[in-house]
Amino acid sequence: MSEAIQRKLNDSPVIRWAALFIVAFTMMAAYYVNDVMAPLKSMLEGQLHWTSGEFGTYTGAYSFLNVFLLMLIWGGLILDRFGIRFTGILATLLMVGGTVTEYIAITRFGGTQTMIFGFKQDVFLASAGYSVFGVGAEVAGITVSKIIAKWFAGKELALAMGVQVALARIGSQAAYAIAIPVAKSAGLPMPLFIGACLLVGGFLAFVVFAFFDKKLDSQVKIAQPTSEEDKFSFKDVVAVVSNPGFWLIALLCVLFYSCVFPFQKFATELMTTKYGVSDNLAGTIAGLPALGALLLTPVFGGVIDRKGHAASIMILGSAMLIFVHCMYALPFIHEAWIAIGLMIILGVAFSLVPSAMWPSVAKIFPVKQLGTAFSLIFFIQNIGLWGIPALIGHVLDKYCVVGTHVVEGLTVNEYNYTLPMCIFTFIAVLSLIVGCLLKAADRKYGYHLEEPNIKK
Repeated sequence: MSEAIQRKLNDSPVIRWAALFIVAFTMMAAYYVNDVMAPLKSMLEGQLHWTSGEFGTYTGAYSFLNVFLLMLIWGGLILDRFGIRFTGILATLLMVGGTVTEYIAITRFGGTQTMIFGFKQDVFLASAGYSVFGVGAEVAGITVSKIIAKWFAGKELALAMGVQVALARIGSQAAYAIAIPVAKSAGLPMPLFIGACLLVGGFLAFVVFAFFDKKLDSQVKIAQPTSEEDKFSFKDVVAVVSNPGFWLIALLCVLFYSCVFPFQKFATELMTTKYGVSDNLAGTIAGLPALGALLLTPVFGGVIDRKGHAASIMILGSAMLIFVHCMYALPFIHEAWIAIGLMIILGVAFSLVPSAMWPSVAKIFPVKQLGTAFSLIFFIQNIGLWGIPALIGHVLDKYCVVGTHVVEGLTVNEYNYTLPMCIFTFIAVLSLIVGCLLKAADRKYGYHLEEPNIKK
């Protein structure tokens, strides 16, 4: 028996980390596509005549199918029923298809006034493609989370999750950095075309990983239930939602990420209109949280593996969010260096909370429930990722227009972002309250969130 254990594929550090890097490339491509249109808000308004409300609708469409057709929940059930290989390949194909649809919407129908279900044709088709992409990206996210829990069980779990997040953030940072320069030089659709090509590579990478994973299963039968007790059943859904830790981690997740991802979608415009940053540089600044996550998430993950205190770290990250958004809300601060400093602080918070949150899920739930738990948490998160961008876009159009300015020879609206930043600050306060409740629940129910992941 001991010899069999020693021969496990994931007992080799080189092989298990190679497997991680392979699936991380897929997520890197997904994060690039997810963020690449955010810096182009002003260009979409100028060239395609979108409004802030339409941009908010498009941005929120990422989560539309996940929320209203429960696609994330079905994805989690598929993951627990059919395994990570089938689910991962399916998810990558959905991402490719959705991104190609977005590209077609902008290249063939961009700027048209034909209406579909009350939306401009290009807005509707781009939103539909982004919705399909969102299903694939979120299902891929829960699949990769379960992959790491499987391949790094009893090993560097938080570090591995941190490294995966960090590598994925390379995609985000690249998107924010190159979107505007590429769109100016090669046309508005080109950043999406690059994303589609990356996702094709991500699909091929996941196919390669499937061979690794199949070999691991053939050695130790990890993915195959060994008894009726180990098999997934729909009773596990009830068990997940009956766990108080689920609701607290899910609420913290939706509140925290609602202060980060939707904010970043509008941050490029905030940098240019309030802080006077050039549009070529504004996207890079808006992507600084992704760069911070790239550098710091593995560090924080390693610390949590060895020192613990995951619940306390989530509280700290939420408190940092309050400070950042409150400072952005102050109407009398216009210095660019302050805006950059706040983005760096946001990047630290963006590293702290995920490095503590996702390994905590693996502590609260058994492996057979992880796919369901992750999918339900991501489902609740997607409610925020759908609703908050739509809310901010509506607020900007209705209450925050203060004039116009010229972008690339085109006149677009200029906005005062004080009210949207107050909304983000309020959400951050709620996340801090939930973080404190989670720490109290950890003491009450014994989730061991404050304990190290690596046992001596």
